[in-house]
This record gives sequence, C-alpha cells and structure tokens, in this order.
Amino acid sequence: MESIYIYSGGESLVGKSGVGQAIRQQRECLRRSGVATTDRWTRGTAAVHVNTVLPDSVLAALGAKLRGRKVVYYGHSTMEDFKGSFKGSNLLAPLFRRWITFCYGLGDVVLTPTDYSKRLLESYGLKKPVYNISNGVDVDFFAPDPAKREAFRVRYGLQEGEKAVVSVGHTIARKGLPEFLALARSLPQTRFLWFGWTDPRLIPQEIAEEMEHAPENVVFPGYVGREELREAYCGADVFAFLSHEETEGIVVLEALACGIPTVLRDIPVYDGWLCHAQNVYKASNLLEFQQMVSGVLDGELPDLTAAGRAVAESRSLEQIGSRLREIYREQRILPPLSAALPQKHAHI
Repeated sequence: MESIYIYSGGESLVGKSGVGQAIRQQRECLRRSGVATTDRWTRGTAAVHVNTVLPDSVLAALGAKLRGRKVVYYGHSTMEDFKGSFKGSNLLAPLFRRWITFCYGLGDVVLTPTDYSKRLLESYGLKKPVYNISNGVDVDFFAPDPAKREAFRVRYGLQEGEKAVVSVGHTIARKGLPEFLALARSLPQTRFLWFGWTDPRLIPQEIAEEMEHAPENVVFPGYVGREELREAYCGADVFAFLSHEETEGIVVLEALACGIPTVLRDIPVYDGWLCHAQNVYKASNLLEFQQMVSGVLDGELPDLTAAGRAVAESRSLEQIGSRLREIYREQRILPPLSAALPQKHAHI
C-alpha cells in the first residue's frame, strides 16, 4: 500500500509553534481520509511531506528526488511573517525570502494554508503548482465544554464575575504583544493571559522590557499542552489575536472551534473566510480593539460563536484530509479514483 512519509526532522525546534501543530495534524488528516503515513522511507512511500525550511528538510527533499519520489512542500512561512519576529529578522527578511523560495522550489507541489499566502508565494516567482489548503482543526477535541471553562477559572484563580481575555503565540512583536499589553492597561479590571513561549535569546530587547513591565492584570503562563490550552479557549470570555501577519492562524481555528468570541486584527489573510460582525469581530487599531473587546465583555455585541464554530467545522481534519487526497490524485502521487476502484469485468 502506498504511503506518505511525514518528514519530522526539525520538529523538536518547531514543535511549540503552529508548524509543529501542522505536522501532527497532517498525520491525523491522512489517517482519517484513509491514506497511510510513515515516519521513514519504505518501498511503498509515494511522496514526502516537508514542513520546515531548515537545512535537514532540504536534504530530505533532495533525497526524495534521488529516490524518484515526489516532494510535497508546505509553505508555512513567508518573508512577510518572518519580519517583526526574532532578533535581526527585519534585516534578514530579503535573504529569508530567497532561501524559502529555493526550498519551496524543491517541491513537486507546494501547499500553503490560505489564498492570501498562495498569492504571496506565487509573487516570489515559484514555478511549481501552489495549492491553498487549510491546516485544519480537530473539532472533536477543540469544542465548547462548560466543565473545561470551570477548570480554567479554578486553575487561574478567577473570581466570580471576573472576565478573562486570552491570546496565544510566540512572545514577539509580530504577534501583537505590545498592543495586547496596551489593551490590558486600558481594561484594568479584566484578566489578560498570553499563552506561548519564545527562547529569551531570540526576543528583541524592547519586547523583553515590555514583558518585564507588563501591567498587573497580565499573566504569562508560557507554553502549555493542548489540553490546558483547550481549557483556556473554553474558559475565557474573549480570544484577542492582534497578530500583524499570518499565513492562516491555527490558534484562530482552535478558538473558533471552542466557541469563544474572537476579535482579530483586520489583515488580508482573513479576507473571504472570516468576516467582521458575521463570525468574528475585527479591529485595525488599539481603540477599535478596546471597543470590540469591551463590547463583547459587556454583552453589547451580538454572539457570533455559532457562526465561528461553523467556520472551524468547515476546516475539520476530515475535510482537509479529503482535500489532500484529491490533490495527491491531481498530482499523480496517488492513483486516480477510477484506478483505485475495483473494475467490473464485462461478460463475453
């Protein structure tokens, strides 16, 4: 039986990021769609999934070509979302663009989460076919649960009636950390929690200082497992994601799946699938974020959580696995459906 090799080199470095989550979800997407996966080269390996732009991933792609196997390269990163991240990222951004263009060019096909990121990658001059396909979300695991809400409130000592706003991501400027802290200062009676961790050696000095002088109503729990993160989504009153640039935002899908009111920065990546006042609320500056978050907390804005959950369900792991299988067939990684079905023999 033909299988897909999910290359996991570098996963130890990206495991706490959205890329690490995407790698884990690919295995589950394919399992649910009936496509076998493997964690090493086998005789039946039809293609390799490559998810990072680290040197070992380049070697894995080249190794696949030497074996005559197809390379499915995931375009999780762009020059645009590299900026404003780690020390020196703005200076290195043009070089990073050249590097990722080379890496993605090794793929027989490139997959990227949204139409927005697809347009960016194509603007780099990629010649290989680029498909936009969501990273997906496990809507069975990430789902509304009153018991999880209570567990979250107990874990963080929230008092009766006290409101909580959460965000998730690396503690970097690109994710909107400075604005999140400013938002917390404007709502001192509300608890703000930022889930996520970044190696302090990579954090620019100005961001480290902002965190050191964060207001008293802000908590940094650091990186937590998916069970505790689910509690946070289910237990908080608003998910505020102030990121300036994304290729999709897996955490947004997780939050929507858990039924938490969601306020996002109004950036192009959400165009066409997340709509202001329909399934999320959007804001362009700090004042608008204050208005949107306060409106949700005070019950002045309509509840959009059912519509948000519907968006997540449309990107379930089953849906994404089925789409992956279609792409494999289009790219002749797997045999076409007609060849996979038993043939009826005509009577002579």
